[in-house]
Amino acid sequence: MPEANAKLNAFPVFMRVEGEAVAIVGGGEEALAKARLLGQSSAVLRIIANTAEAELLSFIAATGAVHIDAAYEAAHLEGATLVFAASGEEALDRRVAADARRLGIPVNAVDRPELCDFFTPALVNRAPVAIAIGTEGAGPVLAQILRGRIDRMLSPSLGALATLAASFRGAAERLPKGNGRRRFWSDFFAGAPARAVEAGELSQAHDAALDLLVSNAPAAGHIALVGAGPGAEDLLTLRAHRLLMEADVIVYDALVPEAIVAMGRRDAERLPVGKRKGCHSKSQAEINALLVELGHAGKRVVRLKSGDPLVFGRAGEEMAALRDAGIAYEVVPGVTAAFAAAADFELPLTLRGVSSSMVFTTGHDLKGNSLPDWAKLAISGATVAVYMGRSVAAEVAGRLIEAGLSPDTAVAVVENASLGNRRRFHGTLADLPSLEARADLTGPVMTIIGDAVAGANFERSEPLAAHRHEGVANTAAEGVEQ
Repeated sequence: MPEANAKLNAFPVFMRVEGEAVAIVGGGEEALAKARLLGQSSAVLRIIANTAEAELLSFIAATGAVHIDAAYEAAHLEGATLVFAASGEEALDRRVAADARRLGIPVNAVDRPELCDFFTPALVNRAPVAIAIGTEGAGPVLAQILRGRIDRMLSPSLGALATLAASFRGAAERLPKGNGRRRFWSDFFAGAPARAVEAGELSQAHDAALDLLVSNAPAAGHIALVGAGPGAEDLLTLRAHRLLMEADVIVYDALVPEAIVAMGRRDAERLPVGKRKGCHSKSQAEINALLVELGHAGKRVVRLKSGDPLVFGRAGEEMAALRDAGIAYEVVPGVTAAFAAAADFELPLTLRGVSSSMVFTTGHDLKGNSLPDWAKLAISGATVAVYMGRSVAAEVAGRLIEAGLSPDTAVAVVENASLGNRRRFHGTLADLPSLEARADLTGPVMTIIGDAVAGANFERSEPLAAHRHEGVANTAAEGVEQ
């Protein structure tokens, strides 16, 4: 275990390189990697190589870097601010390092830490914001892994937001020191200006910042209706994760796994609101009122919904309530259960020459006296994805067969789509009623019906027919005789 007061042997700094020469000695992969890294800056690159590889030459042509096509000489380093020895040849790299030190220029020798005056970091670039990750040469691969993680956490618009902030710095200095000024910047980076920049509305962002400056009032609340996906944490979108990290309050449904809720800010208030079959801890009206109340209180709220908020997530009612109350909101899509179930089965939801349309429905849509209009699409070859249909599986099968869909139509069923404990079943429409007798299926069940299902990979799935019960199966057959 490292000591709490462990000392850094290399101190991180940011060096001004605008308009300054940076020399890179080498013509191969090592030189190209450094050139690409430095190419993210406004330095003038000077590449010294008499035998440069084609990819490096393409980089030079595309960026306008200076190419000295000659054997290396110490004079080539004169006037440079930084030097990189990247020839791949130890003797030459040592010579370059020695020449640079003699000229008083800091030098970095690729993969030769003993020759380095400084180390190049793994860089997350959101210019003018930059995050540099260094390991003092001990673990370059670790630095790249960390860079990837941090890069995913930060909005691509962060640089534009920082640039806008710079334009308001002087005006903000006229605000009273202390809470007033801190509140302005907090609301600037986490409130309406930041959201407008994220949406690409720079003019609107400028106006929102002016409003903050003039009123200096607490930021208005904001609600994000976020799709949590089908359950697997790594199917959560990057935007959803960023909003979770910024939220003051997380309001979530029962089907959202705790592992996804836990991806939010550690000190965020977490409010479960139920909304699971047979167990509604809050009515939809109560949830709408809660979101409005939190918005009026100035809270940044993530309303987490399983799958996609716009697919059977009752987001329409929540958006209407927020619009009526004048609360700002946004919608962040998620991976809906139908797509996750199809991926679990390697199943094409559309298939050229077989199925060119899709229907998303719930099992309860087939209850009642009349068939829905989409039943005609099912007969003509559409792929039908049925949400929440286990308890009415016999009725679903019977009504579709009644409408004219063949009892031999392929069916795929997934419990807990996308998760490690998922279960997959395959069969035909005539087999589907057997689901109603399956007391062992306690997780959310997704059913996909259609000719395109026949193209799925059934190797890891169980046959539905093995679980058919004569009395239940006959429910589907009765639909043919009626």
